[in-house]
Amino acid sequence: MANLPDKDKLLRNFSRCGNWEEKYLYIIELGGHLPPLPAGMRTADHLIAGCQSQVWIVMAADDNGHVQLYGDSDAAIVKGLIAMVFILYQGMTPAEIVTYDVRPFFDSLALTQHLTPSRSQGLEAMVRGIRAQATAQP
Repeated sequence: MANLPDKDKLLRNFSRCGNWEEKYLYIIELGGHLPPLPAGMRTADHLIAGCQSQVWIVMAADDNGHVQLYGDSDAAIVKGLIAMVFILYQGMTPAEIVTYDVRPFFDSLALTQHLTPSRSQGLEAMVRGIRAQATAQP
């Protein structure tokens, strides 16, 4: 995820967008920075239930116990939302992910207010899926 900005830079860049059209374009741009998800990871086990689009999220831990997230979607805006969620969880341990509440961050961006209801539900499903995977980590 070296190509993704950190949380503070994401906030700065998002606030520099003049309107929601620019913010959507920025979200889509973020999705373009996700590394490709290997085809072998596009399995039903990694498919996130509750998303209107197809969303795959895979979690692995590095040698220090920090989470590495991999994901993809068949929709550009959703892929960007995946990138935003990954930015929030960068460098965390599974235990930190389970206890971290992403809602205040998204509220500060007014993101959920500007997403369609199905996209908001999908965003929540992604967060639930990541938290469930973090809970299952040894």
